[in-house]
Amino acid sequence: MTIRSRAPLLALSGVAFLGLLAAAPATAQQGAEVTMTGQCERLVIGGLDITQNCKEQLVNTVSRGRTTFDFAAWDGQTLSFSGSGAQHEQTEETEQLQPISLVVPGMKNKDGIARSPAPAVGACKFSKPEPGKTRIACEATSQGKTYAGVFVTETKAGAGPGGEAPKAGAAGQPKP
Repeated sequence: MTIRSRAPLLALSGVAFLGLLAAAPATAQQGAEVTMTGQCERLVIGGLDITQNCKEQLVNTVSRGRTTFDFAAWDGQTLSFSGSGAQHEQTEETEQLQPISLVVPGMKNKDGIARSPAPAVGACKFSKPEPGKTRIACEATSQGKTYAGVFVTETKAGAGPGGEAPKAGAAGQPKP
């Protein structure tokens, strides 16, 4: 898994993005973005299944108290699932839930990406960061239409920059 981060503290490991959601509100206020590579298993925009065009990349952003998961397709379409980070919750010992209140489908054109934000009801679920595969599954409905994205990425233990293991307490992870 490749991770690129605008916040160096968050680029500590292949599981740093999950730390974004579990981080204290201070991290959400600062803003952070993590790009992950892996396998896009499903992408549905407005009821239209475009999984065959889905890119092998997912971007997780936390900014101004909102958490966003951004999917993209090779044909220029994009889909963002966004929700208040304050509503993030742990549903089980191994699963996290991020309620979604906004979907933002987009289409790339000559002027950039034309986005159409719409209120939505849904959630993104993902497992806690541990070595192995991590699955991020988002699903929401808006104005009678279905939006969905499923992304699987390989996480690695101790895969920090320079071969360092991530430090306890970094990226919102609790200290032992």
